[in-house]
Amino acid sequence: MYYCRSIAVLLAGLALWPAASQAQTYPARPVRIVVALLPGGGNDTVARLAAAKMSVTLKQQVVVENRAGAGGLIGADYVAKSAPDGYTLLLGNVATMAIIPNMQKNPPYDPRKDFEPISLIASAPLLVVVHPSLPVRSVRDLIVLSKARPGELNYASNGVGSTTHLATELYLMMSGTRMLHVPYKGLSAAMTDLMSGQMQVMFSSAVAMLPHVKQGRLRAIAMTGAQRSPVIPDIPTVAEAGVPGYEAGSWYGLLAPAGTPRAIVDLLSEHVAAAAKTDDIVKHLSADAVVPIGSTPDAFRAHIAKEYERMRSVVQKSMAAKGAQ
Repeated sequence: MYYCRSIAVLLAGLALWPAASQAQTYPARPVRIVVALLPGGGNDTVARLAAAKMSVTLKQQVVVENRAGAGGLIGADYVAKSAPDGYTLLLGNVATMAIIPNMQKNPPYDPRKDFEPISLIASAPLLVVVHPSLPVRSVRDLIVLSKARPGELNYASNGVGSTTHLATELYLMMSGTRMLHVPYKGLSAAMTDLMSGQMQVMFSSAVAMLPHVKQGRLRAIAMTGAQRSPVIPDIPTVAEAGVPGYEAGSWYGLLAPAGTPRAIVDLLSEHVAAAAKTDDIVKHLSADAVVPIGSTPDAFRAHIAKEYERMRSVVQKSMAAKGAQ
């Protein structure tokens, strides 16, 4: 009996040896962070800031690769099916981890099972902006105008099922208004048409929108968070400006394919959390109304589970409302 137990312990140790050995030498080559959207948005910005810091602390190059398509589905699925060796990571967000999987009958991946959460890097409310030509200076103005011209105003989004799309749909449901949805294949194209006046309204990342607001190309009328941002305290929340109880936002976190050795996950988590707390990144993100976090893998896993259930409710209500029209 003692002999059998010894053999079992030995075999278990041998099974763990490759992962342990790999973790000791990791990273031995460049690491990729896949951003499942086009360059230019908040996801891309956060990924590149984190990659630059990690390249220094890991003493290995960390590069960002954009794999856009289907609102983030293609890039997320690519990482989910990549080798679980720590060399291909995903910059996940509320769309890839909570919205898109709830919008599809048979999603290609399960965000709760097919990834190893590493760290929640940051969170951010969205900024509600309008083209300056629109006679709107507040959420109440937008509600009044939308009700006077139901379905005539248009709003841009990063794509069907994106954070910007669902945040706007939630606002429309709660405010009892209608606008025409025009989905784009990425933020850059949407912003181009928004700033030219072809699009009139957009709920989008403050990281991407604030520079254009400061230059007068767009007008900010509200934030989607539960509280005002200390960076732009004069801009009210949607809830206090006319839609009580409204709250939406985005977040950014790093994930690895399921099965990635825990030692590698923990190592990456330490480096990501440290990067998120460095003075220059805190200053950079805070200037764009983004809140740096840097969490443990277990805390990020719990966050994903909570967001998945929350967005399931939003998606179901949105689909029910569309079906009733």
